[in-house]
Amino acid sequence: MSPKGYRYAALASGIKKSGKLDLGLILSETPANCAGVFTQNLVIAAPLQVTKPRIALGKCQAILVNSGNANACTGASGLKTAEDCVTLTARALGLDPDLVAVASTGVIGQPMPLEPFVAAMPKLVAGLETQEVADVARAMMTTDRYTKISCVNGSVAGTPYTLLGVAKGAGMIHPNMATMLGFVVTDAALGCKQLQRLLKPAVDNSFNAITVDGDTSTNDLVLLLANGASGAEIKPESDDEKQFAENLLQLLLDLAKMIVRDGEGATKLAEIKVVGAQNPSAARSIAKTVATSSLVKTAFFGEDANWGRIIAAVGYAGVEINPDMIDILFDQVMVASAGLYVGPHIEAPATAVLKQAEFCVTIDLHQGDATASYYTSDLTYDYVKINADYRS
Repeated sequence: MSPKGYRYAALASGIKKSGKLDLGLILSETPANCAGVFTQNLVIAAPLQVTKPRIALGKCQAILVNSGNANACTGASGLKTAEDCVTLTARALGLDPDLVAVASTGVIGQPMPLEPFVAAMPKLVAGLETQEVADVARAMMTTDRYTKISCVNGSVAGTPYTLLGVAKGAGMIHPNMATMLGFVVTDAALGCKQLQRLLKPAVDNSFNAITVDGDTSTNDLVLLLANGASGAEIKPESDDEKQFAENLLQLLLDLAKMIVRDGEGATKLAEIKVVGAQNPSAARSIAKTVATSSLVKTAFFGEDANWGRIIAAVGYAGVEINPDMIDILFDQVMVASAGLYVGPHIEAPATAVLKQAEFCVTIDLHQGDATASYYTSDLTYDYVKINADYRS
């Protein structure tokens, strides 16, 4: 499952009061070319302030990640702790500090102690193995109910390569990054500028096309490392690169859907698919608006085929539309045609669609050929319960 040339380790360092796994390490045996996408929140956590300029240099060999404390809004002391974690990891592995990335997730505004990292680092490094990525995925979890791991295989002229991704996220999930971390490693050979060019659109159509609650966080990042250990070289602008881009999108979208399925309190995964738009931007704006609507999301939870909430959200998306041309379908069940209710005979089959764990809402604008999809969860009582006492 793991790409060649990577090792992983995780343990419980004591950052989490529960004693669960909370510290993970991903190591490439050689310096890897890298790319990254970071939160759009203007409040940026210390680990991102430390990691972003390092990723911009184009090389990374180790990623240290912790959960239980976000190290965000912690001032100069938090920034020093993040820098110290880089130094600590680099010394333990015998690496240049510029090759170390750090990431954190958890409660915002709590001082981050360095002691757990100091105590745990020798054992963490000693525990590096080639098949322990599942433990790293567990060490990243906060309110997540399960780990998020995906793997895609490809080949270049008969030489196989692997893409492996892990992610975390369940709440504070919204486009332009959210409370999520994503790490993708591959043993294919690609340049750092090439990786960045491929990563951005893949993130836009996966992690930036999901919403749970409309909130975005201070710690979000996706890192992509390529160490070339398989010998499969992906040349720029080649058919192999196109296939790699498709594989990368498949992997990220798989992880993104896992995050929505695991949305805090969520019981549904709904794809909001807009078709027939004048341009991709219009389609994306409408899909995002509908996916984010609390009224739409609560209707999904109640399994209420209330298409009126959907067309209302379409109308305030800031896009020029003709309401008399809009069709709305729940899977294959048309509930509105040309902007009008199809009739009471569709209530039972439409409700049956909403009782499923996963379904698609298609909104056909009949204005053009552009399409876009967003993925959203329902909004439930449990979401409120989870977030009402998150710090405790």
